Amino acid sequence: MILFANKVLSSIIQIILFTIIPFIWWLITARKKQKFTEWIGLKKIKGGKKTLISVIFVAIAFLASGILTLHLIKDIETATSEFAGLGVAAIPAIIVYATFNTAFPEELLFRGFLLKRLANKFGFNTANFIQALLFGLLHGAMFLSLAGILKAVLIIIFTGGVAWFMGYINEKNSDGSIIPSWIIHTVSNLFSGICAAFSII
Repeated sequence: MILFANKVLSSIIQIILFTIIPFIWWLITARKKQKFTEWIGLKKIKGGKKTLISVIFVAIAFLASGILTLHLIKDIETATSEFAGLGVAAIPAIIVYATFNTAFPEELLFRGFLLKRLANKFGFNTANFIQALLFGLLHGAMFLSLAGILKAVLIIIFTGGVAWFMGYINEKNSDGSIIPSWIIHTVSNLFSGICAAFSII
């Protein structure tokens, strides 16, 4: 129960921290033109079957890269290490962690804010590459000192590649909604948390 409560509190803090800059930017530049939720991409998914197939495909790719990444860093302390060996008791905390502590704030920042603002200035292709690179670098940097350069580079490539596809699905298949990438990201984080809780990898 304490772990669950900690994850809820941590999620609230993360969401606030990751939303401050986008919200201030919206207040200054777009408040009179568009609601914040639409501006950031919290809106209905469009694209029907095409989007659904894309989400499933990228979720599977993210899980595959996740398995490889987890194998590469299996002896290293990670964000899911606190769930290690807890089994079923950890599932409520894992759900909160996966959905609101990591996936939601990161999607708000990378695909909701950075991608959309950069696309306005540089066009979609450049913007999508930049957000994917930054996403990959963030994840690789966390493991650089612990896992070494080669493993960190592989993590950057895996996570950056998936971030590129998530940006593409959101903007090209889903009319700018960040919900598809939020779903993909959540599924991947659920998988990592469950692997830790049940000592699968």
